Amino acid sequence: MPDLSPVQWLLAVIAAAGIGISKSGFAGFGLLHVIIFAFLFGARDSTGVLLPMLIAGDVGAVMAFRQHARWEYIRRMMPPTMVGVIAAAMVMSRLDEAMFRPVIGWIILALTLLQIGRTVRPTWFADMPHTRRFAWTMGIAAGVATMLANAAGSIFALYCLAVALPKWALVGTTAWIFLLINVFKLPFSVGLGLVHADTLLLGAALVPAIVAGLFAGGWLTHRIPQRLFDSFLLVFAGVAALRLIGLI
Repeated sequence: MPDLSPVQWLLAVIAAAGIGISKSGFAGFGLLHVIIFAFLFGARDSTGVLLPMLIAGDVGAVMAFRQHARWEYIRRMMPPTMVGVIAAAMVMSRLDEAMFRPVIGWIILALTLLQIGRTVRPTWFADMPHTRRFAWTMGIAAGVATMLANAAGSIFALYCLAVALPKWALVGTTAWIFLLINVFKLPFSVGLGLVHADTLLLGAALVPAIVAGLFAGGWLTHRIPQRLFDSFLLVFAGVAALRLIGLI
């Protein structure tokens, strides 16, 4: 178990609750736990600290929202996302992933601006989100982002917004996608030495905070209208992008 001070434990609990909230549909809220755990453990090691907790949150999200999943989008996104994870894992064994974080940030920012443009002019690229090329582009980007920086939440959320998934379908679909992809990532993270006994113990200790966050996020999702929910996702995605780029 990591040796943390009381203040660090408090930050870890807040971050774990943020995981639960992000798994309830507020994907961009994941910026909170990415920042906190990177501060506590460093950017690279924090990916291994987070992964067991993310899987715990994914299991809870699937149990709560599985009935809303749209499997045609899950099947469409999983192959390219797995390709992205494998490519990023190969990079992590050789290079410092920090150099790729700004690239991921610029990708998310560009996608966010594109989606904002489409809300103003719905005819822009009307058919593009439903093409195989778009799914593969978004999936590979998400796979690389989740392996290098645990930052794929915004990419998947933007994809779901682009294909006009309703709020609950988005929550149920992304719950399954992240459970499958995070389990797929696990052997790579173990092989890179990022997941080990200490990370598993820390994750187990913080599971109650994750569950509390899931309940809080579910409560919020029930009460936020669809248009406001979509706006929140775009704002969160933009902030996450600026953080990855290093502008905030």
